[in-house]
Amino acid sequence: MIEQVDLLQWLATWREPLIRTGQVLLIILLAWIAQRILTRAISRLGARYSLLPQEVLLPLRGLVRWLIMGSALLMVLERLGVSATVLWTALTGFTAVAAVAFFAIWSVLSNMFCALLIFTMGPFRMGDTVEVIESADKPGVKGRVIAINLFYTTLQDVSEEGAGALLQVPNSLFFQKSVRRWR
Repeated sequence: MIEQVDLLQWLATWREPLIRTGQVLLIILLAWIAQRILTRAISRLGARYSLLPQEVLLPLRGLVRWLIMGSALLMVLERLGVSATVLWTALTGFTAVAAVAFFAIWSVLSNMFCALLIFTMGPFRMGDTVEVIESADKPGVKGRVIAINLFYTTLQDVSEEGAGALLQVPNSLFFQKSVRRWR
């Protein structure tokens, strides 16, 4: 009889935290099941009907996974007492700051991404002579590639008036203009 009273008191004390823990575990379990079902469905639809290439399916599955898990995280935080309004305000504020920062460093990121493409795709190599063509009636920048880094490709000028001068061409320019190459 004493043990039963103690158990009831213990349950009364821990009832709310146990219910909340159960709700959090249920949210996580349902989110995991939902993302597994949806990502498998996307994979099967892509394989069966060839609607989308594999290069599109992979990011689509990742996007679905992030959306479901992000939503589950917001639901868990709300169950733990964090206000949805505060979360939404923080999320939108962070997104706005991130967007401004992204646009502020766009040219830097563009040059870094183009450097990655130059290294992986190999449109030209060290020692090649390249010319970035401005337009049909104007001569462009021409030189021998002596260095490639994250922001610039350094060319040694091969023209007669600027022989020996070093030209630093932003990497993104090689993907915005036509390029002639000589090995």
